[in-house]
Amino acid sequence: MSEPAAGTSTITVRVDFISWVNQFVGGSGTGTLELDEQARPGDTVRAVLQRVSERYPQLKASLWDENDRTQLGSHIEIIVNDAILGVHHDLDSSLHDGDRITLAGQYIGG
Repeated sequence: MSEPAAGTSTITVRVDFISWVNQFVGGSGTGTLELDEQARPGDTVRAVLQRVSERYPQLKASLWDENDRTQLGSHIEIIVNDAILGVHHDLDSSLHDGDRITLAGQYIGG
């Protein structure tokens, strides 16, 4: 769990890792792994995901575009409060106490 600077108020954002994505944060690659991330009021989806991925190098390599580490790659879907990123939120949307970010692997094939 990350720690904001001393003297600042904090919020808690739940970050869920579903299926094969959870292997990048110490999970088994099945089911769901949940982390409660401490953040500052007004922190964005991007800020929280960047902090989490700094602690987990495999997540960082998989989540962010290899040529531009400020942009998402194409293999992990981001969901904020049950809506796919880009519907009600984007990477620069502010988060509030109790918000949830879900990282789910995209499945390709048929």
